This record gives sequence, C-alpha cells and structure tokens, in this order.
Amino acid sequence: MSRYLRQMTLPEVGVEGQRRLTKAHVLVVGAGGLGCPVLQYLAGAGVGRITLLDPDHVEESNLHRQPLYRMSDLGCAKALAARAHLRAANPELTIDARVQTLHPGNAPLLVAAADVVVDAADSFAVSYMLSDTCHRQGVPLISASALGQKGYAGGFCGHGAPSLRAVFPRLPDRGATCASAGVLGPVVGMIGALQAQMTLQVLLHHTPSPLGQIVTLDMQRPRFDGFAFHAAPEPQIAVPFVSRSEIRPADQVIELRSAEEAPEIIAPQAQRLSTHSIDDLQPDPAQRVVLCCASGLRAWRAAECLQAKGHDNLALLAATACE
Repeated sequence: MSRYLRQMTLPEVGVEGQRRLTKAHVLVVGAGGLGCPVLQYLAGAGVGRITLLDPDHVEESNLHRQPLYRMSDLGCAKALAARAHLRAANPELTIDARVQTLHPGNAPLLVAAADVVVDAADSFAVSYMLSDTCHRQGVPLISASALGQKGYAGGFCGHGAPSLRAVFPRLPDRGATCASAGVLGPVVGMIGALQAQMTLQVLLHHTPSPLGQIVTLDMQRPRFDGFAFHAAPEPQIAVPFVSRSEIRPADQVIELRSAEEAPEIIAPQAQRLSTHSIDDLQPDPAQRVVLCCASGLRAWRAAECLQAKGHDNLALLAATACE
C-alpha cells in the first residue's frame, strides 16, 4: 500500500476509501486529450478496474495534448497503447481496452457494469448517448468539454442528479471540435484532471458530491467558476440516438448527408434530403422519422424543425457513433 500512502493519509480516503477504489469499476469513453489525464490519475489512484473505449489511432498531431503517448505509438490503437503505458506504471490494475465506438447498441451493458462513467469522447452524440443511458440506469456520469482555452467538467445522472440534457437541452449553433477550432494542451489537461478528481470523489462518497455541479475554466482570463444545477428540470421530449440495427422497416429514414459524403445510404428505405428541405417534409404522425448525418448535429437541427411542426416521433442517428 506504500504506492497509495499519500492519498490514504487524507481522512476522506484512509484504508476504507482505498479499498473502495480498488474494488471500483470505471468506464472511460475516449483516450484523447481529456481521457489521457483521466486515465493516468485514475490508474495512479488505484482504481482497480477500468474499461476503456476508443476507436482511434495515435497521430502525431495528438501528442501536444495527449502526453500519455510517444512517437513509438504512432499508428497504434489509442486504447491498446494507453493500456500498455498505464499497466507499465501500475501493473496491479485490470484494464479492459476496446478499440471500438460507443453507440446505442453497446452503451446499456457497458454502463450497467460500471460504478461511474467518464465521458471523454469529444463527441456530443456520444455525450448524449451516455447521459441518456446513465440517467435511465442511475449511474453517475462525469462529462466534460474543452475547446480553445475554455472548458468545463460536471457531474450528471446518478443519485438524483439531473442529466446532461437537463443542463444543455439544445446544442450549440456550430459543432466545433479541437480539430476544427484548436485547443491548448494544458487546458484539456486541467479539465481531464478535474474529471478524474470528480470521479474519485464519487467513488469515495465525498461530501459535498460533485454530482449536480459544474466547474468551468477560462484560461484566457484566467479563472475558475461554476454552478450547481440540482433543480434543473429534465426535458419533456428528448429525441434519442439510435443505432443502425435499431432502424425499423416502417421508419421513414432521412439521410442528410450528400452522396459525396456517404455514397451508401444508411438504410434501404432512406431518402436523401438537404437540411433546407426539412421544412417541406410532411411526415405521417404515426411513423417514426429517423434523421441521419455524420456527427448528429444536422439531424438534431432537423429534429427541432420537425418538433416545431408538432412531430415528436423522432430518432437521431450519428454515423460516426454507430455500429
């Protein structure tokens, strides 16, 4: 136990707290800029079992903000490279590394097996899928986002805490990512470290709990801030994300991607429409409409247009987060 002596000295950890961490199972979705510090600090703290999902491979452009990896890892699957480095530092851990995407088909079983879920995926579709699943199953979710020199980390779902949808019922106008808008490495490092801290506090039954709390970071000023959202109401109608396998023959499937983006349509009955054509769509109220695009952002916007016309039998499909 000498490895964990410094944290066991804390009265809120102690021997019993360390036992809790050793027996804990955390699902971490994403091994990128946020996932790297999350994984390093959870592994360093002695979280006994970590399930890690990430479909990507290490690229040189990752290294400025993902210091878990080395030049020798280029081209390797992030999940497998991360497991190798984490186990080299702490061989006592059990790390189930999976080179795969989180999608509506595998989310329920993965979430059900975890004590806490960490969303480090840098994908709003994955974030909402995880939130929906965690909220249904009562599993705490630690979700975060970082962009440019700003970011946040928050505790959602589980133990009565509101979901991500309760706090962010609408998406931003643009789906900017680290790749498109840029980010400084220390910012994602700090936000990832906050996620790890919140995760450990949930596992240790810390009071006050980080669930129902958001911590914000603005390094342009620089300053930390935050707020509580314990009373945030859940949206009455939340359009779910679905997998390709969940498309029914009777569904009206709208493919919002062009033929150049997606030469093969998502389902045999799919029809291609541009986002500008959604206003002219008159769906059958008894028929579910499945809206598909790459990230889910255009599908979400199209769903808002249809909801404004009174059609609520909707589902979203994000091709980048789909089996």
